[in-house]
Amino acid sequence: MNQSVSQLIQRLLGSMLLLLLLLVSRPGFSLTTDKLEPLLKKSTWSQLEQVVISLTNEGSDASQTVLEHWLNGHLFVVKKQKQLVYAEKTPEKKYRIYDLLSSDELGTVKKRALKKVRINNQLRSVLKTALASWDLKSKNPDTRKKAIYTGLKTLDDKTLTAFQAMRATEENKDVLSALDVALSLHAFQTAKGTAQLEAVHALTDSNHPYVRSELAASLADTSSTELAQSIRVALAEIDQRQQYYGMAESVFFGLSLGSVLLLSAIGLAITFGVMGVINMAHGEMMMLGAYSTFVIQSVFPNLIDQSLFIAIPMAFLVAGAAGVLIERLVIRHLYGRPLETLLATFGISLILQQAVRTIFSPLNQEVVTPSWMSGSWIINEALSLTWNRLYIVGFSLLIFFALLFVMRYTRFGLNIRAVTQNRAMASSMGIPTGKMDALTFGLGSGIAGVAGVALSQLTNVGPNLGQNYIIDSFMVVVFGGVGSLWGTLVAAMGLGIVNKFLEPWAGAVVAKILVLIFIILFIQKRPRGLFALKGRAVEG
Repeated sequence: MNQSVSQLIQRLLGSMLLLLLLLVSRPGFSLTTDKLEPLLKKSTWSQLEQVVISLTNEGSDASQTVLEHWLNGHLFVVKKQKQLVYAEKTPEKKYRIYDLLSSDELGTVKKRALKKVRINNQLRSVLKTALASWDLKSKNPDTRKKAIYTGLKTLDDKTLTAFQAMRATEENKDVLSALDVALSLHAFQTAKGTAQLEAVHALTDSNHPYVRSELAASLADTSSTELAQSIRVALAEIDQRQQYYGMAESVFFGLSLGSVLLLSAIGLAITFGVMGVINMAHGEMMMLGAYSTFVIQSVFPNLIDQSLFIAIPMAFLVAGAAGVLIERLVIRHLYGRPLETLLATFGISLILQQAVRTIFSPLNQEVVTPSWMSGSWIINEALSLTWNRLYIVGFSLLIFFALLFVMRYTRFGLNIRAVTQNRAMASSMGIPTGKMDALTFGLGSGIAGVAGVALSQLTNVGPNLGQNYIIDSFMVVVFGGVGSLWGTLVAAMGLGIVNKFLEPWAGAVVAKILVLIFIILFIQKRPRGLFALKGRAVEG
């Protein structure tokens, strides 16, 4: 009995000791309010900088939290209680406030109850440098690399010592390269003679814009002919690389535009090739797909990351059903009268636009980009590719090859090709051409709806969304060859890239006009486009 009581007492003492250790070692426990006192009153900018230095030297997690809220503009003082808090704005234009150390919610107050802690550009720079010291110890190499480049503008003795100590233990190649750039830049700014020339040579391989600006700024101040020549050579090499990266970025944006044109035009390539119908409501099918994405995100606000996987089949079904309905109710009565189908589908496009304005309002609706599509793939300091555009390029190619498979290796695709090449013969062989017209029109409209889902990730969703792409879609179809999927792919990507290379010096409007003139001249020489197919639409 005595032994069990003794064990119980030992366990209680051990638990109390463990609890005490946890309390003492919890993040932010060492942060004292006296260090934050200058933030509660009207202090000078130098006094506020001393607060930053003091919190940085303390190095606790709580200190880091204070600096982050301060930098982001979320640090406030509750006027009545003279209490330092961080606050978030609510949709009702009030502020939800939280305790600075414990992060406990303290309630919601009006804006006039708070006073924002002061900040200016110089203090922002000091705060960024201070926060970079924490990031240098991060386990994520990208975070460490970013922290090093953040410290380039303030290469003081303390920062330099931290970089040198880090250089001795760092193993990641990219982080080591960033450290070498920082150390070489410091040598260039402080050293003389041969050491300075060696630093310039080392900085030649850097793509960071701040490095180039420092080299260019020092060129006017240097009195050494040898050093000036070395800087000019370095700047020439950097500028040449920048030009190559700029071209690569233009190609990427061109492919991104081309992928959207591909998705929007591929449906037209099918319907125009099979039925010879000029569908002016094709852009509104894209609009329906984009609004399907908006509705899905509105109905399932907690499933933003999964919303596109729900929206893609939903947009295909909604736009496809609308296409079948339009074909059955209107277009089937107008075959052989292309001018009347053009006018009828233009009227349908106006009706759909007005319906959307009535249901959703004429204002643009914002569709949230999922987290896995946000941000950029940073290849180097001069070239980064946004994830949303990369995914859209891949998605458009996936849709293209899926449709190509359907057209070539399924009975449905075989029937479509038969009707395209010889409608009378296909009908005599028992293929229901009327049914194929409806299904084909629905397929083309459904793919346009899927294109609307992709567009919702690049621009705001509005009633006029489809009108911005309908003319370009027709140009792609005519240029690539009516009814040709491969022609549509080549034309879409080619026109997208050409547009992006023309825009910088000609402007967006003039670039489109030049492309249109080129297509007109090309069609004069090759009326059936790049990849000609035999079909009713091209036979006229």
